[in-house]
This record gives sequence, structure tokens and C-alpha cells, in this order.
Amino acid sequence: MVKGEDAIRKKKNKANRKKMQKDTSTVSARVASIIAAKKRRKSGKRSSCQGMCFSLPTPENPFNDKQGSLDTRKKETKNIPPRKVAPGRNHANIEPQEQKMLRDKNLGSEQTKSRTTVDNVRQKSIVKPTKAKIQLMQKSEADHAQQAQGFDNSGCPSKFLFLCLNSIQNALRHDGTLSSEEDKPLFVDTWGVEFWRYYSFGKDILETSGACSTIEQISWIASTAADTIVRKEKEGQSFTSPFLLFLVPSQEKATKQVRMVCKSLKSLGIHSVSLHSGASLDHQIHGLKSCEPEFIVSTTERLLELVSLKAIDISGVSLLVVDGLGTFSKSGCLDSIKSIRQAISGNPQCVVFNDGLNYECVPLLQNLLRGSICRLSLNDSITSQSDCIIQSVHVCGSEEEKISKGIQILDQACGNQLGPQLSKVLFVVGKGSSFHKLVAAIKLKGYSVSTKSIWSKSEVQISKKRSAVLVVDAEQICTADLGEFEVVIIPDFVHSIDSYLQMLTRMARYSVNGMLHSFLTREEAQLVRPLIEILEQCRQTVPESLRNLCNDA
Repeated sequence: MVKGEDAIRKKKNKANRKKMQKDTSTVSARVASIIAAKKRRKSGKRSSCQGMCFSLPTPENPFNDKQGSLDTRKKETKNIPPRKVAPGRNHANIEPQEQKMLRDKNLGSEQTKSRTTVDNVRQKSIVKPTKAKIQLMQKSEADHAQQAQGFDNSGCPSKFLFLCLNSIQNALRHDGTLSSEEDKPLFVDTWGVEFWRYYSFGKDILETSGACSTIEQISWIASTAADTIVRKEKEGQSFTSPFLLFLVPSQEKATKQVRMVCKSLKSLGIHSVSLHSGASLDHQIHGLKSCEPEFIVSTTERLLELVSLKAIDISGVSLLVVDGLGTFSKSGCLDSIKSIRQAISGNPQCVVFNDGLNYECVPLLQNLLRGSICRLSLNDSITSQSDCIIQSVHVCGSEEEKISKGIQILDQACGNQLGPQLSKVLFVVGKGSSFHKLVAAIKLKGYSVSTKSIWSKSEVQISKKRSAVLVVDAEQICTADLGEFEVVIIPDFVHSIDSYLQMLTRMARYSVNGMLHSFLTREEAQLVRPLIEILEQCRQTVPESLRNLCNDA
């Protein structure tokens, strides 16, 4: 029996009352947003950004402008010139068959536009099945700027990166690792923001705090890597090898810190695998074959075993993190790290935590960090700021010996190299006759010499044959930018230790090839003792001649 209009209306009103009586306070924010979008979609009221989100164009409406979407732009009306008609004939005289041909032509044009629009919409909606969730989360990041790896239009980290940090923080609090509710959010961590900025520049990073990575630092590294993966995949790139390789010195570090942080990103589509000697080799080989992890957390010995068995391919690693270089050095694993670096083709971005100021690690650091670097530290101590700068103190008997040894060091530092990567050398001298002698000796060797008391970076240019050398007065050091200079030579030792510390902590900011050479005579014996203390504090070798000079003073 067919129901009447009254019965249908009553049923509809009853359903509406039930909807109105529902307690919406129990609904989560995400579900509430979905319900609101559905209501807007059914009523035809959509925001301007939803113009083509829920319906496809049709031949009658090819531009989808009749479904309630708002167009805030003013449409310009074009003045179409009248069609020229043959004499004695007007539009009304066109035959019906000709009118039909014109309508078919216009309809075919509209259908072509419609098919093109539909194809574009479908093509944009295609995403990888395994990454569907992440791709949807990344819709708000479509306007990234062109800088190296992570900047968007506002110059801030992306929303997805914040999502990763929040996911990690919630998981760590649930596990009890972050027990206090008063802990500050991860996304306001000062170190993390600086790391993201340097990483976005595409530079290698040297962490010189003198310790291994913390939970907060691991969280920022993992979240930044995850954000890069999602963005690259959105741009159409794919990764056949793990994106992030995180080398750790022990199984405990791998499982209780790094792996614990990285597994929090599994819900966002980022998979990680921990490789160490605590699990059987066959089990790990089977696990690597069953999945394609984006992150690998591993000790050096187990990773080299798996690479030799061809169970894992690390040739395409994009980000290499070495956590605890000093610890690796103590356990004799520096050669293993060198072998792993050789197995990676290309030029991956590197992050190194130098937890011990062991200058045996400097050659390995120079192999890992091959380009311009950024220094990052949680403290501003002398040892942290002077990391990877070799200090050499020479005891001389005369002024002529100072000049000759200074020229020898200059030749050793620069050699006969050619090209734009030559060292920038700075001579710091006092006022006296030795100034002119030194300048003449340097020019005689064929170097490009500048003696300006005030200079800029653009004035320190590399000559075609030899490195540029700048000779300046010691009084100008306090206002000088020393960050570009890898080699600083002090023929006439400065009159205070503070000036020496200024040069030590401000030179070679973008390199791991820093060398600071200073020359002393018996006249500067009063400065020997504090100089020895600085060398010992920085764990540098103290020459026997310098100790003898201190004892004689």
C-alpha cells in the first residue's frame, strides 16, 4: 500500500527530531568536522576552497559553478564583436540544419572541456595505497617554498611535522618515558627548531654538545625525516632504499631510545627497523624482506653483516646520522663507519653527534662532512665551540724563525691545490717591523695578500693560482668575522688570552678543517700557563717545549 504524503512527512520529521536530540558533546572534533562537511555538501553550501571537492563537472555545468561554490573574483565581461554576415543575410536567416551544426559544435567543445577537467580531478585524486593516510594529511602543505628541504611560505615547519612530534610525545607519555604533564611540548624545543632550520638549508650538521642524542633530539630528527619523505612522495619521487640510516653504538641505544621514538610514527605510515646483535640474523633478514622500512636503526657490525649478505641496500640513503662518534672511536668502530659511508652512493646529508672531543675522529669527520657544515650545540663552552679545531703552539727563538715557520705552515695548509675550495688563511700580527717583512715574504711565494684593517666576506677572494691570505692587525680581531677562515696563524702572540679565545671560538664555523697556529718566544712566557690550561681543557696535545718554557718562567 502506497503511503500518503502525511505519513512520509511524519517519518521525516521524526528523523529530524532524533538528529536534533543527539548529544553532540560526545562526538570527537574529527567526527564533528566530518558531519559538518556532510551537511554542507547535502545543502549545497560549501566554502570557496571546496568548489570541486565533492562533485564532478558535467556537460551542462563544465566549470562546476552552479553548485553553491563561491567565486570571489570579479568576472570580466568581454565585448564580443558582432559576427560578419554576408550581405542580404542575418542570423535569423540561418537554415535550421546549420543551426544544428553550430549547437553540436558548441556542445562538443563543452564536453571536451568537461572531460579534461574530470581527468585532471581524477589524476589529482590518485595516491599510493600504502601512503593514502599521509598524503591526505599533507594537503595543507601544497605551497612549500623552493628552499632546500623544508620551508613553506611562512618560513615555518609544516603541519605534518608538528603532527609527527605530537604523535611521538603522546606515545612516549603513554609508555611512561615522559611522565610529567608539565613537560614542554616537543615542537618548542630550541635545539629542534635550530636543527630543522639548518637541515632545511641542506647542510651537514655537527652537534658539539659533547653528548649522545637525547629523546627530544631524536624526535626532531625522525619527524623532520618523515616530513621530507611525505613531501618527496607527494612530488612524485620514490625511494628504493631506506631514507634515514641512524647508526648507534649499542643495542640499548637502538631499542630503548631511537627505535622507541621511531615506532611512534608507524600510525602515520613511517616504518622503522632496528638491527643489532640481540636478534638472530635470519630473523632480521626475513623482516627486511617482508617490509620496506623508511628508517633503519642499527649498530655498525650488524649492518655491515647484512650489507655483505645483500639483505639490505643502503646505497640510496638520503640522511645519515652517526650518534656518538667518541663512543664509536673508543670501541674501535671508526673503520666500520667509513665502510658504511663508502657503501652509500651520492652525497647524503649527514648529522654527527660528537660526544667526545677525541681528535683521532677528525679525519673521519672530514670524510663524512665533506661540504659546508653548520655547528649546533646545547651549550657555548670553549670545548664545544672549538670542536674539530686543531691548536698548535710553536716555541721560536727569533722573529725571523716565526716568519719562516709561518710561511711553511701556509704552504702545508694550502699546498699546490687549485679550485674554489682552497683554504682562506688569516695572519694576525701586531704593529711592528715584522708586519712588512711578513707581507713581503707571503707575496714572494705567489699568494694573493690583503692588508685592509676592515674587510667583508666578498673581499676575501681566491686567486687563480693560490689561496687568498689576509694579514690584519690584532686590534681588529674583536670586530672581525672569522667564520670563513679555516687557517689562522698568529706569528706575534696576542697580548691576552681573551683575544686568543675569541679567535678559537669564532673561526672555522662552517668547516671541520680548522687549524690555529700560534708562535711564542721567551718574552711571552707569562701567557704560557693559561695557554696550557686551554689546550688541556680541549684535550689537545701540549708540546714538551711549551711545558719547558712554562717551567723556566
